[in-house]
Amino acid sequence: MPGISQPTNFFNNLDRVAQVRQQMADDLAVMVKVATQSEATGSEESGQMGLAQTIEDMESASRNLRQGVFRLLVLGDMKRGKSTFLNALIGENLLPSNVNPCTALLTILRYGPKKKITVHFLNNQPPEALDFEAFKQRYTIDPAEAKKLEESEELAFPNVSHAVAEYPLPLLEKGVEIIDSPGLNDTEARNELSLGYINNCHAILFMLRATQPCTLAERRYLETYLEGRGLSVFFLINAWDQIKESLIDPDDATEVAEAEAKLHKLFKTHLNRYCQIDGLDCYSDRVFAVSALEALRHRLKDPNASLEATSLGTFVQSLNVFLTQERAIAELRQARTLGRETRDRFQEAVARRIPLMNQDVDELKARIASVRPEFEELSGIQDRFRQEIRSMRDRQSQSTANSLKTYIYQLESTFEDDFLRYQPELGLSEFLSGQGRTVFSIKLRKAFERYVNDKFHAWAKAAEKDIDAAFDNLSKSAESYGASYREVTTRMTEKLTGEARINGIPTGDNGEDSPAWVKWAMGLLSLASRNPAGMVMAATGFDWQSILINFLATSAVTVIASTLFGSIFGPAGILLAGFGVGAFQLDHARKELTKAMKKELVKHLPKLADEQWQPVYDGVQACFDQYEAEVMGRMEQDICDRKAELNNLLNQKESREIDRDAEVDRLKSAEEAIKSASERIDSAYQQALIAA
Repeated sequence: MPGISQPTNFFNNLDRVAQVRQQMADDLAVMVKVATQSEATGSEESGQMGLAQTIEDMESASRNLRQGVFRLLVLGDMKRGKSTFLNALIGENLLPSNVNPCTALLTILRYGPKKKITVHFLNNQPPEALDFEAFKQRYTIDPAEAKKLEESEELAFPNVSHAVAEYPLPLLEKGVEIIDSPGLNDTEARNELSLGYINNCHAILFMLRATQPCTLAERRYLETYLEGRGLSVFFLINAWDQIKESLIDPDDATEVAEAEAKLHKLFKTHLNRYCQIDGLDCYSDRVFAVSALEALRHRLKDPNASLEATSLGTFVQSLNVFLTQERAIAELRQARTLGRETRDRFQEAVARRIPLMNQDVDELKARIASVRPEFEELSGIQDRFRQEIRSMRDRQSQSTANSLKTYIYQLESTFEDDFLRYQPELGLSEFLSGQGRTVFSIKLRKAFERYVNDKFHAWAKAAEKDIDAAFDNLSKSAESYGASYREVTTRMTEKLTGEARINGIPTGDNGEDSPAWVKWAMGLLSLASRNPAGMVMAATGFDWQSILINFLATSAVTVIASTLFGSIFGPAGILLAGFGVGAFQLDHARKELTKAMKKELVKHLPKLADEQWQPVYDGVQACFDQYEAEVMGRMEQDICDRKAELNNLLNQKESREIDRDAEVDRLKSAEEAIKSASERIDSAYQQALIAA
């Protein structure tokens, strides 16, 4: 990972990336126009060359480049200064940041020519447009109300999905989109809403607070949701300037330095594991001590002040390197790959077409007949790869579903030790008053929900790795099948044209000279940041969280909760009465309570395991089925296009006399235009590499 050497202008670099995106999008659009016109004219002359899929891919890539954004998700517990930080980043006091938990909605901040907020609702209710002031007043709740809602396990606005805030700010106009999440330590439902955006973001900005270093709740979220996912996380330790307030002598430089050193050491102990990237320690490029309030005051006082001149400066420099170099280069590389693929596809088609136009109808028929065995070979490669995908699908579906079943059964042996970290404190008030028992019952329910949530996500992370490994194997197989496929198509061209090879067609490394369907199967032609597994899961809508919701809502869990909590906190309170009410007996009571929960849980584990097996099996099957459909569809399209290319030429020759010289000029002109556009894309990519 590149280090941070000298300050950079974040806005300028974002603008440069936006310009390169636009340039590449324009050149891809040129290639689309040339190829489309060529096919339209070809239908009246020597026949179309089967470029429909290529044109569709270029149109999609060009559109994605124009609409491309860098999406940042801001996560953190309540009162960590998320909204203050975002206001400082934006340069205006835009988002509510004066109460706890500020806005209770997930808010997506993106560019718009006018200030407005649109609130999106659930249950097909039409969205509502508001101004910022009305939004702050309506969707901000005070601390007392927030506490009451949390205790009663209610959402502040249960009928609201999210809000979209549009604002004409330079940062947003240059392609940055920010997702401001509600506080994590609120309700599990709201946590799931925030964390559901993780895989759709380029970077996560996790807000911490210097005066409350790495709480149990924060460590829980990091371990449960972020660790081992390959996500790019930046940690911002906010309110660093407040460290002095707890010191005896805040003006003593030595005392301040010692306090800061201790805090740095403590944070590194907890965060270093999340800053290891490909075996490299990137802690200094991922963890930053900041003061969002000071940065906001600085920028409000001087609207022209740069972010680099605030306490956010070092963080912004690191984010700049990540977004405008690492992420941007990966995105632009895929656009370059598609440009080269289109160039090579057109060049090959022209190189076949010109010699074939010299042949009379009978000779052309004979040559087309001569490559029927090769077309059968291509279909054979397709069948073998299809069978491999299906075999992998069946093995992985069975394995993943069985692993969950085994995992659920193992909860019995680990429950007592595992649940201790979740169980709320049991005090005398829970024994002596009905209100105390009610409050403790709510806390215990939430603790049990967190326990189930965390255990499921721990399993899901391991399952994701196994599925990713399976898709990695398919990716390698695709490259191997692609090499065989390329050998057959090369032999076909030699038989059709009578030439040993097509001159001038460049080849590349890492599968870049493979057919387009191979590039898709390997993830080389996806204008997304995902690997093939991630792309397929997204395409199917497959989401562990949807299975998790089913897991939590299943009748077995409901029965566990109602039976267990009813027996503990029923009118008679038999279980609590048996524990006794002495202060020295509370620890014993906690252990007995855990044993009682385990006893009730074990009754329902078999049913729970059986109920969850099928959804997981079906979900994994759907992932591989989607992968098969896309890859096989592209293979089939390529084979059909190759056949159509020959049949189109034959049909034209049988129906009319082709003006060979005019067709050669037309095809060569189109070939040159596509080649020039591809070279401009290559040049833009190389310039981006140099700038990086």
